[in-house]
Amino acid sequence: MSDMINGLSNMYTNGTYSSATESLRDKLGTTDYSKATDEELMEACKTFESYFIEQAIKGMEKTIPDNDDDSSASYLNMFKDTLYQEYADIASERGDGIGIAKMLYEQMKRNYNI
Repeated sequence: MSDMINGLSNMYTNGTYSSATESLRDKLGTTDYSKATDEELMEACKTFESYFIEQAIKGMEKTIPDNDDDSSASYLNMFKDTLYQEYADIASERGDGIGIAKMLYEQMKRNYNI
């Protein structure tokens, strides 16, 4: 898991990506998953999936041209990171999310022989 996080960390080392990446690295990097319960393992996988979705949303947002004339844009910029985190959390919690958490969970179960 830490190899994936380090790879993403190298991709997103500037701006808001670094704080989100550091937070995820701290949260996921301090646990010994060989001794984790199924629930802890799935929660870690869902956290990673949520982070991945959030980064995808932020990447898509960069493709939208800025409208500097809109005075409400400054208010949106203040809260958009929180909004994107909520969208990502909701997307990863509904059903099987987008499937990344389930695939990671199955792979980690095989690798750690849990």
